[in-house]
Amino acid sequence: MITTTTPAIEGRPIEQYLGIVSSEVIIGANVIKDIFAGLRDFFGGRSATYERVLDEARRNALAELVQRAQTMGANAVVGVDLDFETIGANGSMLMVIASGTAVRIR
Repeated sequence: MITTTTPAIEGRPIEQYLGIVSSEVIIGANVIKDIFAGLRDFFGGRSATYERVLDEARRNALAELVQRAQTMGANAVVGVDLDFETIGANGSMLMVIASGTAVRIR
């Protein structure tokens, strides 16, 4: 299935718009990750631990978005948008929302 942030797919005309599709994924970071991220913040540099958590949440949200679009009969999702938010006590959880328009393309 093609997923794209653009409103159209070059060379693949949209035959039918099936509607808005979205998915939400919430991932918690554990205490160990918080400790190592805190040390990284103190000494500087990138936090590979949190980058992996972000990547996992993004991949899961997009996979769920594709699954929901397929359930609607889509073979592509256009206009994909990803939003990232922290929620919970002290921002201890990460929420990723993926949304787009499920379509049938030729």
